[in-house]
Amino acid sequence: MTKNPMPWLKHYDSDVPADIPYNGKCLPDLLPEAAARFPRRKAMIFPIAVSGRLFSSGLTFSQLQRRVEAFASSLQQLGVHKGDRVALYLPNCPQFVIAYLASTRIGAIAVPFNPLYSAREAEEQFNDCGAKIVVVMDRFYPLIQQIKGKTPLKKVIVAHLKEYFPPVLWLLYTLGKERKQPRLHLEKGDHHFRSLIGSGSPKSVPVNGDDTAILLYTGGTTGVSKGVELTHRNLLINAEQNRVWAKMKPGADITLTAVPLFHAFGITCCLNLGMLNASTLMLIPNPTDIHGLLLTIQRFRPTVFPVVPTMLVGISNFPSVSQYDLSSIQVCPCAGSPLAPAVQRTFIERTGVQPAEGYGLTEAAPVTMGNPPFGENRHGTIGLPYPGTLARVVDTQTGTHDMPFEGEWTEPGEIIVKGPQIMKGFWNRPLESADQLRDGWLHTGDIGQMNRDGYFRIIDRLKDLIIRSGMKIYPAEVESVLHEHPKILEALVIGIPDEVRGELVKAFVVPQPDTLVSEEEILDFCHQNLAKYKVPSSVEIRSALRKSAVGKPLRRALREEMHVESA
Repeated sequence: MTKNPMPWLKHYDSDVPADIPYNGKCLPDLLPEAAARFPRRKAMIFPIAVSGRLFSSGLTFSQLQRRVEAFASSLQQLGVHKGDRVALYLPNCPQFVIAYLASTRIGAIAVPFNPLYSAREAEEQFNDCGAKIVVVMDRFYPLIQQIKGKTPLKKVIVAHLKEYFPPVLWLLYTLGKERKQPRLHLEKGDHHFRSLIGSGSPKSVPVNGDDTAILLYTGGTTGVSKGVELTHRNLLINAEQNRVWAKMKPGADITLTAVPLFHAFGITCCLNLGMLNASTLMLIPNPTDIHGLLLTIQRFRPTVFPVVPTMLVGISNFPSVSQYDLSSIQVCPCAGSPLAPAVQRTFIERTGVQPAEGYGLTEAAPVTMGNPPFGENRHGTIGLPYPGTLARVVDTQTGTHDMPFEGEWTEPGEIIVKGPQIMKGFWNRPLESADQLRDGWLHTGDIGQMNRDGYFRIIDRLKDLIIRSGMKIYPAEVESVLHEHPKILEALVIGIPDEVRGELVKAFVVPQPDTLVSEEEILDFCHQNLAKYKVPSSVEIRSALRKSAVGKPLRRALREEMHVESA
């Protein structure tokens, strides 16, 4: 591809190393070190916005360590051994952090679940991972009861958000809701979370870097969900890569944790990085409450704010967003789905915060590339490969030949990556593992290009490519143009079958609030800004688009819907 296999190194900041050596540590080492250095520093703050007012509670690092040790001891008493899977059916809350750290403390494997799963989806994941114990938020306890007999589950631990409410809010909650709702009664053998964090220390369990620390399920937006095995080494190195990239200093940052902790982005860039760097985690259970989010930023002054593009859209379009001071945010990594230039530009204009687009996959723990937060942030790219990470653009047929340059960019091809953060493999799926991991290279399934100086950009998912009369159309390119229309808030494009041309482009758009836009108006705009063969054959205007828990618009859901309609 180029005489210089790593041209991106010359664009690294002077204090960013070319590689990140593994120091032999594992996840259980992080919290004790943070507690020893910063015992009174807040490890996490749990803000709750109610009727425009902000309440909060929190735990110091020493308090968190005591609870993690006690819960780890309780897990062992309940029969959890090294290698056992501990399911976490929780939103962003203190109990998630405690249960995750306690599980890894005793060598168990944490398995986060998306709390929005249906009973069928949850049942499938429980049966795949084989977890015999689950920590679940009380509101989801009935779902667990419904499926428990059809899964390996034996023990259930029920957590309550109100356990970490500040005293005033807890009193208001008790006087209000609890008088109207019956008390939750647990089935025999189930436990309340609060009863398991009193005191105690777990038995020592040897943990090494190559042990699996977590199973994160991926693929639900494109196919059958698979459990990604990430080791302690994978997770620790990726956290260190992010720490170095963002120039974070121990005990000096507050991370606004609005991306879900059951997602790789949240686990690494918030929780693991927070423990590694002794950063305060600002836990946000409901990121769709934009007003509460803005109140939290203004009051607690977070310095790091990992986001997905839909969060940027929500904040940019919040009424009177300019009245809120977001200037404390120094690092704003954006990933999860492509960041349209119009979305990025609008967010910067309305908030003054500069999102730095990056790229990763759950299979890579998850971050592999990013724009330098304090260096050259090239809009429209996913930035440079992280220290210790190699990346190539190869042909989509064999996946072995580097794509040649055409001017400043290579021809489009599949992006493949290699590095110490790449997964061990898929849980109990050797064939799928071998297909995606070849000679140490992770085949991402994403179509992209590399600039001669090492910046990369994504064109689209290989599976999302639309071929109309033999012409290749990348949905992200069409979506980027649609986002430029002043009346469009969100846009998603798919290919629909056509007997004559193979596929046609269909667009789904959500108008800006209190705005009317017609299909004709949108098509006229597309004709002005796209080649004729890329212009959608039809546009459907909707009030909302279905999204994944991390905020990624679900293209698969639209394809399934169109298939049903055409059947």
